Amino acid sequence: MKIRIRFAKTGTLQYIGHLDVMRYFQKAMRRAEVEISYSQGFSPHQIMSFASPLGIGLTSEGEYMDIEVSHCGTSEEMVGRLNEVMVEEMKVFSFRRLPDEGKTNAMATIAAADYRVSFREGEEWDRDQLLPLWGQFLEQEEILLWRKTKKTEGTGDIRPMILKAVWEEDGSFFLRLSAGSSKNLKPEAVMEAFCAFWGKEFHPFALRIHRLDLYGIKEGQLLSLEDFGEEIR
Repeated sequence: MKIRIRFAKTGTLQYIGHLDVMRYFQKAMRRAEVEISYSQGFSPHQIMSFASPLGIGLTSEGEYMDIEVSHCGTSEEMVGRLNEVMVEEMKVFSFRRLPDEGKTNAMATIAAADYRVSFREGEEWDRDQLLPLWGQFLEQEEILLWRKTKKTEGTGDIRPMILKAVWEEDGSFFLRLSAGSSKNLKPEAVMEAFCAFWGKEFHPFALRIHRLDLYGIKEGQLLSLEDFGEEIR
């Protein structure tokens, strides 16, 4: 049975890397007595994959991992069992069964991500200057930025990958950006491009970045990765 788990990574745990998160969950599965399946071969390991590993220093309430189990209780029961052995800063929100057919792997289906970008204390930008410039920035037909990926590097247009961008009344930015293997835009890149447009020096450590959710595409529509699965009752 394929299972998708949604969880949060907050507080001081923002400073641990992906491999440590993976090891943490491997131990949590054993402590919670989840009947997780293991791979075959000389060195069996838990069948577990993560949607999109979070960068160091970022927090999130929209992290996902897929596992396979031989048997499990209800979604409510399994969430409770896992949270009993977890620290508060790594909280499980849902435990849902994925369909056996079709393309369901979290990493392969990612198409977009939501972020909230706010300022650290004492690093706020002048709102009166920011608001009109933010609107002008987004009205551009193209937003050029030098980017380096695993395969290429150079100047590219990031505007098509900014799916939604809103300045919130609480003083933060809401960003919905393309994500995944083919198109992937980080919120830091958007803020760097905005600073360049403004003529302002970019200080990445002045920002707090919190991931809200991850999305895949189903029937031509963006759908939260959580909604690809169903509650176990």
